[in-house]
Amino acid sequence: MAEPTQASGEPSVDPGSGYCSATGTFHSLRPHVPLPPASLPLSVAHYAVSLLPPSSSSSSTAFLVHASSGDRLTYPDFLRRVRSLALSLRSRFSLSKGDVAFLLAPPSFHVPVLYFSLLSLGVVVSPANPLGSPSEIAHQVRLTRPSIAFSTSDIAPKLPRVPLGTVLVDSPEFDSMLARPGSSGDGPTAETTTLPPTRVEQSDPAAILFSSGTTGRVKGVLLTHRNLIALLAGLYHLREERDELEPHPVSLFTLPLFHVFGFFMLVRAFAFGETAVLMERFDFVAMLRAIEKYRVTYMPVSPPLIVAFVKSEITGKYDLSSLQLLGCGGAPLGKEVADRFRDKLPHVEIIQGYGLTETCGGATRTLGPDEASHHGSVGRIAENMEAKIVDPTTGDALPPGQRGELWLRGPTIMKGYVGDDKATAETIDSDGWLRTGDLCYIDSKGFLFIVDRLKELIKYKGYQVAPAELEHLLHSYPDIADAAVIPYPDEEAGQIPMAFVVRKPGSNITGSQIMDFIAKQVAPYKKIRRVAFISSIPKSPAGKILRRELVNLATSVRSAKL
Repeated sequence: MAEPTQASGEPSVDPGSGYCSATGTFHSLRPHVPLPPASLPLSVAHYAVSLLPPSSSSSSTAFLVHASSGDRLTYPDFLRRVRSLALSLRSRFSLSKGDVAFLLAPPSFHVPVLYFSLLSLGVVVSPANPLGSPSEIAHQVRLTRPSIAFSTSDIAPKLPRVPLGTVLVDSPEFDSMLARPGSSGDGPTAETTTLPPTRVEQSDPAAILFSSGTTGRVKGVLLTHRNLIALLAGLYHLREERDELEPHPVSLFTLPLFHVFGFFMLVRAFAFGETAVLMERFDFVAMLRAIEKYRVTYMPVSPPLIVAFVKSEITGKYDLSSLQLLGCGGAPLGKEVADRFRDKLPHVEIIQGYGLTETCGGATRTLGPDEASHHGSVGRIAENMEAKIVDPTTGDALPPGQRGELWLRGPTIMKGYVGDDKATAETIDSDGWLRTGDLCYIDSKGFLFIVDRLKELIKYKGYQVAPAELEHLLHSYPDIADAAVIPYPDEEAGQIPMAFVVRKPGSNITGSQIMDFIAKQVAPYKKIRRVAFISSIPKSPAGKILRRELVNLATSVRSAKL
């Protein structure tokens, strides 16, 4: 049967799912978002400044607030510091376009100032986890080959030497760079709050962010200014119009700023003229206190934090009435957990999204209450993006409702992995399609559902078992505080599902009770056949379970018994 075509002769796209059977491609159901001409020189920092609402010029509007001290930094003062630092770095270190700056520092006002200063100069920003081990940090430095590093006096000893040295952000030298003579005067002016002019092409590299490394060693993901501009433009043009009576948007950042989610959401908060409350270190009670104190309206979160909201018995002691929205990403969120959260905090809407470091953190999202009620989904394909569901065995593109590997293509796809051409070629094909490594399906209404990581599927007697499905069930058990499922070697079956469980305080739940609970809800081949109790589940800063560590733990115990 011939493919139905539109009047133009182009193959038609199903308006329900966005699927084109002629090409096997799912098209975004969002309106197309125009981007700045690709030939226009433009850094993401300059683009973000161009989007700022008029209210941000007021000296009373804070961009940054320190959660514990209450210190504030207004938009004009932030921009003054950014300009001063950019000019200082350019004159003192001759930093220029294409240089790489490695950042290893805890959250503070200095980190956003550094990001915008470096980006405005065309210097490639590469932030890393300050809790990383010296060997992990050395690996990241070898990948990125930075010209200069920024850190604090207590963390800097972890860093190997770099050509221009390490600047300590808690030093008088750094303070002097933030207050360059002639850039402060009697107060912020149009000149002192304008970013220094630099010719940065949109195709130039902007950031090297590190993949989570849940299944292997971390990779350095190279993102361009164009990648970040495309994601920011989509969110800016498609955001819902705010009611003028609504309070000023206040975001609370519990996410690490070195991770793609925190990195980009910080740029977004600035471009939209919002106030961002920064926490130096995560503490659940301190977070609740900050929501109440600063009347927080929005939080970007990972699923473990929503689980904590559900399980905690102290949330009722704080006024969380200002909270309107949680943007959830980083890992799949189970329907049971989402439902229990809504029962507990019905006035708070959860908007789920999906992305990878390789897509700037954005690829799909839910918009509005109607889409948010599409339980279990991470939303529809983002504006200007395309997707395929590909059979991992045959390579065939699959229609709606069938499971396969998700492939993505669009303007937010990374340039590649630094120092690893082989991994880049294995991940991005010659037509620009990014292989995500995630087992997914898209339904008849264009909603994406994540089943699991392809590499993490448990192979039980030829059947494929998704750990995430079992983890969602385990999280619904009242006596379980947290859980993770891994493949455990078995001579007969190949692999069996094994659960690592964190008991809720005071609970005496047994392994057999847990196995019986799961067995009643799943097909026989999906049953959990081994349980181990643990004090905490190892996770990445974004909340992804580090199954590799649990597999190593399980196999080392097994070897010891042998």
